[in-house]
Amino acid sequence: MSLADAERNNGAVEQCLDELDDLIDGLQRYPPAILAVALLEAKICSREEVRDFVRELERDALQYDAD
Repeated sequence: MSLADAERNNGAVEQCLDELDDLIDGLQRYPPAILAVALLEAKICSREEVRDFVRELERDALQYDAD
């Protein structure tokens, strides 16, 4: 789908965004470690990608604590 097609289907794009928001909201109840293991088990991410994800979470947490 091109960008022009997506713009013509703006209602579908909005619906997709709403569903993604709902999905993310549902996943927020899980601790990051559980999400990381699930990503590995489902073979969605490699170990390196999960390590990067966890490191980024740690950086964000440390930055949040500093503010």
